[in-house]
Amino acid sequence: MSGFDDREQSFERKYQNDQEFAFKVKSRRNKIVGHWAAELLGKKGADADAYAADVVAAEFGKQGEEHVIEKLVKDLAPKGIDRARVVAQLEKALQQAKVELGAPK
Repeated sequence: MSGFDDREQSFERKYQNDQEFAFKVKSRRNKIVGHWAAELLGKKGADADAYAADVVAAEFGKQGEEHVIEKLVKDLAPKGIDRARVVAQLEKALQQAKVELGAPK
């Protein structure tokens, strides 16, 4: 195998690892936001965990992240939480998830 092939494989592994890490960060972010929303909705214990899992699963819908936002906005509207606050909370949770998972600085 040539040096070029080794380098190419190295880049491919790095890309794959970066994609896997990004997936883990987004999933963790969604779980954090799911627990935040569950608390606002008065859910506790297993109900809060189940709601957070639903938020994580929403990422895998047709619309991805937009589906997560729409779900949260719809569920939290009766509590007076708007889209801007949901998006801000997602950003805050993203930073927390990166720290928790040891993202490089």
